[in-house]
Amino acid sequence: MTTFKEIRGTAIQSVSSDPSNPEVGQIWYNNTIGVLKGYKSIGAAWSSGGNLNTSRNVLGGTGIQTAGLAFGGAPPSALNTTATEEYDGAAWTAGGNLNTARTALNGAGTQTAALGFGGYIDPPSPISGNSNATEEYNGSAWAAGGNLGTARYLGSRAGTQTAGLYAGGATYPTPLTRNSTEEYDGSTWTAGGNLNTARRGLNGDGTQTAAVTFGGRLSDSLTNIQNATEKYDGTSWTSSGNMNTARFQLGGTGTQTAAIAFGGAVATTGATQSISELYNGTSWTSGPNMVFVQQLMGSGGTQTANFSAGGSNGASPLSTTQEYNDPSFGVQTITTS
Repeated sequence: MTTFKEIRGTAIQSVSSDPSNPEVGQIWYNNTIGVLKGYKSIGAAWSSGGNLNTSRNVLGGTGIQTAGLAFGGAPPSALNTTATEEYDGAAWTAGGNLNTARTALNGAGTQTAALGFGGYIDPPSPISGNSNATEEYNGSAWAAGGNLGTARYLGSRAGTQTAGLYAGGATYPTPLTRNSTEEYDGSTWTAGGNLNTARRGLNGDGTQTAAVTFGGRLSDSLTNIQNATEKYDGTSWTSSGNMNTARFQLGGTGTQTAAIAFGGAVATTGATQSISELYNGTSWTSGPNMVFVQQLMGSGGTQTANFSAGGSNGASPLSTTQEYNDPSFGVQTITTS
């Protein structure tokens, strides 16, 4: 009979506690509890990541799961912050501060070449709290970029530092919900094609010429929350398959043909959610639930490996981070059944 040692080139170890950093396919016998265990794929799943140093909601985020960026937002003790933090997949560390403190801003690009744009400055000036500020991050400091044509907040993002996209959002004080789109070339914003449905509190990702946006709300009413999805080709937006659950102030990241939407708040009650959905460029399917409910968060990554940081549980700003991985790996008990 073939043995495990002949297959793997090593015998099954007998240990008093589970290994702290096992390899995929590794098997061991835990002699303390008398159980045979292994490390394997457990499918797609959400898990907890490292906490932000500054709790906040309505923040900007971008990057990938192992090189993420979170900036701005509203901490418990202030109306807004300039704080920036960098994520390595395990812990957040302080980065260079934004030049303009604001909330409800958007982010695009990478940890070392990021774009932060729009937002809301609270308390507002005598004219408006809307921000048209654009800032560029080089991995250590933020520098001013070209201003948005329309100052606004709670819009949808896509693209990179030199080819960014901003769609929808709202303007204070009504707030007036927008359908306008702007494109960034690394120095200047210019008008793009309008969304078919004006929305705020929506989200999305992709590139400047292949973006996707989803969810949002039409006004302050909790009865007009959207499940609409639209795709951008660099010139115009077209309608696509609706999300299964209409919501706003949700997280989202990925590409036009492989996106993920998570958390947010739903119609009627405005209750914060833990649901996630996966988009294939045409339609949405249900994904695993998040570890806990979350909205107004910063996010980044791909459909199969992303992060969701900060935000709110509907009551207070959070410092918590959640990570989604497909596949995810974990320790499993091995049985004969």
